Amino acid sequence: MGISFILLAGGVSNRLASKTPKQYHKIGGKSLIEITINKIKQFKEIKKIILVYNKRHKKNLKEIKLKNIKLIEGGNSRSASTYNALKYLKKQKYINQVLIHDAARPNFSKLLIKTILKNSKKYKVVIPVLKIQDALKKKNIKKNFFSIKKNNFFLTQTPQCFNFNKIYQLHKKQNIKYIDDDFSLVKNNDKVKFITGEKKNFKITNREDLDILKSVYSSKIKIGIGFDVHRLVKGRKLFLGGVKIPSKLGTLGHSDGDPILHAVIDSMLGACGLGDIGEKFSNKSQKYKNVSSTKLIKEVIGEIKEKDFSINNIDINIITETPKLKKFKEKIIHNIAKLCEVSVDRVNIKAKTTEKLGVIGQDKAIAAEVIVSVIKYD
Repeated sequence: MGISFILLAGGVSNRLASKTPKQYHKIGGKSLIEITINKIKQFKEIKKIILVYNKRHKKNLKEIKLKNIKLIEGGNSRSASTYNALKYLKKQKYINQVLIHDAARPNFSKLLIKTILKNSKKYKVVIPVLKIQDALKKKNIKKNFFSIKKNNFFLTQTPQCFNFNKIYQLHKKQNIKYIDDDFSLVKNNDKVKFITGEKKNFKITNREDLDILKSVYSSKIKIGIGFDVHRLVKGRKLFLGGVKIPSKLGTLGHSDGDPILHAVIDSMLGACGLGDIGEKFSNKSQKYKNVSSTKLIKEVIGEIKEKDFSINNIDINIITETPKLKKFKEKIIHNIAKLCEVSVDRVNIKAKTTEKLGVIGQDKAIAAEVIVSVIKYD
């Protein structure tokens, strides 16, 4: 069964009153687009992800890192943008279902997607809805107000799931007026499955909505602390933050002895409640003998992503008398940012000495201490 996901991100965000379109606003270093895509990538059933963008936002689009995503230029309306994506999918093979979602709704849960996919096996149309809880009123031309029974009304959300051929033909014919979502094209006699939506899956429209979303994620920030120290000896290479540093002395360790990456790993594991580096990569195992620490951190990043965590920021103290690290700091920052899949402005390094005190001051050891904050996006 071929399932595709269309993410509509072509809106101009007039009501947000911001130079940055709402879908490119970042929370914890991730844009609303990236937050959604990272969640959807965890579903193996979804074979293709399509991002429909506004040609006026090409500069914003270049600033976010998207891998294995098909980019489609949008049209002059939401309906036209959706149809552009559907026309592309029509040329592909084995597309049975398609989920259509608004980039302005990044706060859905994985459970909602699972429920949609489960029901899509039986129904051609699956729509998440919410009951109206507030009192409902109507104003006529004369500005008179009337109370309306709210039981006959409901709110629709996205993602909305459709049989591909069905929604393609509906968009192609447009016999029914397209109002504000793709469900508006569906006829009353079509077999539709309504599932319970999520209050937290609200649409970002104005500044207040964005502030609410930021407050939601700020409450999900967790902190971890890491520390590592290695002896400095002759005959060993020196790796700091995954960067090979020219030095007469190198670190003694079971792996490559990179104190920065080891401390970063420990701090990430601590923030996510996943134990420590010694439990995951035992120094008694030959598997990790002289292993590159970049390999270890990539494995940990993969694990925390599976658990819906993402790195928010990394603050590093590297404590050493030798070598002097001033000219290597930027290279180390860029490498750590790449390894941890964050922007460079999320990584900070401070080089410290011990004023010739202790084993570090005598060029016999090098240490690193790290604080990492993470955000849980689901």
